[in-house]
Amino acid sequence: MVLHSTTFKNGYMRIVKKVFKPVLLAVFCAAIFNYSSYGQDKKQSAKDAAVADAVNSKKFTFIAQTASPMSGGIRHLTSEYTLKVSGDSVISDLPYFGRAYSAPMDPGAGGFNFATTVTDYQVKTRKKGGWDISIKPDHRDVQLFSLSISSGGSASLRVTSNNRQSISFSGYMKE
Repeated sequence: MVLHSTTFKNGYMRIVKKVFKPVLLAVFCAAIFNYSSYGQDKKQSAKDAAVADAVNSKKFTFIAQTASPMSGGIRHLTSEYTLKVSGDSVISDLPYFGRAYSAPMDPGAGGFNFATTVTDYQVKTRKKGGWDISIKPDHRDVQLFSLSISSGGSASLRVTSNNRQSISFSGYMKE
């Protein structure tokens, strides 16, 4: 009998070790994952609120990381190029790659480098979060800036020009 109860006890312990350890490990990992994602959710909701405030107050900066001209591939930008929106004014410091329909009057005007007032600023909230913003600057060359901003801050910009092919930029928004 002693041999039988020891064998039963050892067999029972092996089963407990095989089942209990993985279950305990899974519960522990789930607890850690939920704890770490809780902090991320808090940070993300604070970032979402900051982006929403910046969009509604018309005070933000778009920082371009890549440029996509109509005629050509994606170009990664190595310098910081921006579009700053501040109330009823806009400051554009963006490069241009593509086809121009007419030569610029200013010899140093290779990109979209100007500061001007905004004639129209419209914000549309997207159903799945984020905003579509159209900005019409008071400028002879640029007809429209079309921004798409996600609630997390990533953004894309399309510049529609009177004298050049359209160009798109992707990057992020900074408050």
